[in-house]
Amino acid sequence: MSGLPAVPTTYERRPVDIRSRNFHLRLAETPEEVAASQALRYQVFVQEMAAQPTPERQTEQREFDRFDPFCDHLLVFDTDADPAPGRVIATYRFMRREAALRAGGFYTATEYDIGPLEAYHGEAMELGRSCVHADYRAGANMQLVWRGITDYVMHFGVDLMFGCASLPTVEPAEVAEQLTYLYYHHLAPPGLRPRARPELHVKMDRLSPEAVDAKAALQALPPLIKGYLRLGGFVGDGAVIDSDFGTTDVCVVVKTDMVTDRYRRHLTRERTTED
Repeated sequence: MSGLPAVPTTYERRPVDIRSRNFHLRLAETPEEVAASQALRYQVFVQEMAAQPTPERQTEQREFDRFDPFCDHLLVFDTDADPAPGRVIATYRFMRREAALRAGGFYTATEYDIGPLEAYHGEAMELGRSCVHADYRAGANMQLVWRGITDYVMHFGVDLMFGCASLPTVEPAEVAEQLTYLYYHHLAPPGLRPRARPELHVKMDRLSPEAVDAKAALQALPPLIKGYLRLGGFVGDGAVIDSDFGTTDVCVVVKTDMVTDRYRRHLTRERTTED
């Protein structure tokens, strides 16, 4: 891949269009906006988190892969920043079932057997490549991203969300308590349970349940994983070491009809006044 990315899909109306204070949340609409998303990903994943870039990514200072042209890229702009429409300060990418068919599969399938998810009868959507600029990682900004996800889900009638979420280490022993907690408290039911590919599978139940302080383990999880769990999310069986990104991945699954009433009211409430 070189030059600018492919032009994103054009929709008759914006699936996501949220304005809050100096922020504007919508999907990327031009190749330049997709490139801005990839540049932020490079800044966060490579420069900040020490992921290993390919020579091409290093040259272009963008983090990208073969799935990007088939995805919708959610962007948060700081509209007070130049140049217009503003600085991209957060991004998330989405790929629905039809796009995955054109892409030759979901990214998650490179790490997990997602047969149960692919067989699910409703609309399925993969989430990934989530990152926020270091200057904007306040809780309110993450809530804005979740509002965007919810609007996208409702626009397309998504029934099932899934994707790989990461813990920042390649040493499972360092996150043994968190992995064990996830396994015993949030393992997906068999009909929706992805499983790490056999050659990549890392055991999650590394400790006895009695050895885990559930409250402390939950608190120690990355904010993104905790966000999925608050939405009623599950995890698949087995973790995967991603040496390129320097992470231990888990597969998270969320049925959108299992979103708690509290979160549904919070994320989809009518906005009668400007934020």
